[in-house]
Parts: sequence; structure tokens; C-alpha cells
Amino acid sequence: MRMSLFLAALFLSGAAAAQQVSIGTSPQGTAGYSMGAALAKLMAEKTPYQARVQPFSGNSIALAGINQGELDFTVANEVEIVEALKGAGAYQGRKQENVRLATVLYPFTVAILVKKDSPIQSIADLKGKRLTWGYTAQVTLKTVVGAMLANGGLGEGDIQPVLVPNVVRGADDFAGGKADAFFFALGAAKVTETDASVGGLRALPLSDAPEAVARMKKALPEGYVFEVKPRPGLAGVAVPTRVLAYDYVLVAGKHVKEETVFRLLEAMAANKALLAASFAGFNAFDPERMSKRVESEYHSGAQKYLIKAGQWPPR
Repeated sequence: MRMSLFLAALFLSGAAAAQQVSIGTSPQGTAGYSMGAALAKLMAEKTPYQARVQPFSGNSIALAGINQGELDFTVANEVEIVEALKGAGAYQGRKQENVRLATVLYPFTVAILVKKDSPIQSIADLKGKRLTWGYTAQVTLKTVVGAMLANGGLGEGDIQPVLVPNVVRGADDFAGGKADAFFFALGAAKVTETDASVGGLRALPLSDAPEAVARMKKALPEGYVFEVKPRPGLAGVAVPTRVLAYDYVLVAGKHVKEETVFRLLEAMAANKALLAASFAGFNAFDPERMSKRVESEYHSGAQKYLIKAGQWPPR
């Protein structure tokens, strides 16, 4: 009896000793949520930390929580982080001074999707069609979708905008017949769900013609054309398809301890397989490419790890 009580007390003291951190994400069903959940699992198994995943309606809300010291980590696209730290673009006048870059995660692939049997075959064919738009809770996505339209020679005035706050609502409105096309990250659970509910999806291809890429990069300098190939679980891609890619990154609050960020990056580099088992997107994570030159300040704990890994200064 005494031994049982001792073991129970030991277990409880160990649980209490685990340090708690928080990871803000976009809504459940999105790739951002899946990334956050995979990182939380990694932290629980390979570090002294226990992470609580907290989904919000969009990344901009999570970033505000990071800036205010109410959240510790979040994942976001490179475009949003640069704008947030500079107080530019969608963050005009709202500089997020306490956000710090931790590491590059992987190239994030996104697409505009239609029903598999839709007559819409290209971005240019979206002219006059109903497309999800706005993304008030994911403020940089309007720029991202606009860049894809530019690739096809279109602008906001060429579509019928279906205003949505975030990508999940956009997928729901598309499935409900309110839009002809919607935007989402490839490989996300919500895309798989929508694919099943509408009888199949098809990602619209981007053009890699120099003039089309130039128009796209004028709107989104960080974006690039990336060919994805069919694989199990990748709804909407039945043949090799050129889509838009840009890097997703992990960010931390300035308030997060240096050791916490260092140990997380160390665990990520050593456990890619565990991350990929939790979320397939991490198959594209490269432990040898955890830094890049970005117009943002790195967290001191990230810098400490990247120096050790021979990846500093970023190139």
C-alpha cells in the first residue's frame, strides 16, 4: 500500500514537473491545426514540455496572442510573419513587435479547388465565377489567393467574391453550393472531407510561363510554382499539378525561454519521422534547412540551436 502511494506521488510530481506551453493554431481541419498537434505530440514524447493546442478562427488571432504573451508558439506562413513584424500589409499599423521566428517548417502547397467534373479547367476560367474571398480572420490569405488569380491574368474585379472569414468556412460554403471554387491547403483534413462530400475535387493548375510567374510574384514575392504529384490522401490531385507554394514557419513569443525553443528545435531535427507520422506534410520538413533569410528576427533560443547545427547565419 505504501509503495503504491509512493509511486502515485512520484507520478504526480513528474506530471507537475512537466512545463506547460501553448500552441495557437488555425481551426480544426486545417493544415495549421495538424501541424500544431504534431508539434505538441513531439514535445510530449521528446522534451520536458507538455503543449496545449488552442485553435482559433485564424492565424492573425494566434499571432496577436503571441505578441501579447498569452500564447507561446504558433505556425504561420512566411508572408504573414514578415508583414506582422514590419507592421505592413494586412498588419498596417499593428506591428507585432514581440513575435520571433523559430524555424522553417516546409514548403506549404495551396490551391484553388473545384468539383472534379467542373467545366472550370484553369485559373483564367474563374472569370465571372463565384470564388471564396475575404478571409478576415486569416488576413494574408486574400493576398495569396490574389496572387493565384494574377497567375491566370485575373484580379478581384474578375470574380464573384463569396466572403468568408477563414478557409474552413470557405470549404463549407463551397460544399453547400454557395461557391464554384474555394481555396485551401493541399493535404488538409478538411479538403479530404470536402472531396468526399461533393464527389471529388480537382486542383486548378498554375502556369509556369515567365509572364504568369512574374504577375504572381508581383503580388506575392515569397511564392513559387511547385509541382505536386498524386499520392494517397492528397485529395484534388489526380495528375501532376503545378500549384502555389510558400514556406511555413514556426514562431515563438519573445517571452518564451531560450531553452524551451532550443530543445524544441533539437527534438524536431532528431525526430522528423515522428512528426511525419502525425501529419504527412512534415515529410517535406528538412532538418538541414531549418533557417533561411527572412525579414524577421530569430528567437535567441532558435539562434543558439542553429549555430550548433551549422545553419547560422541564415542563407
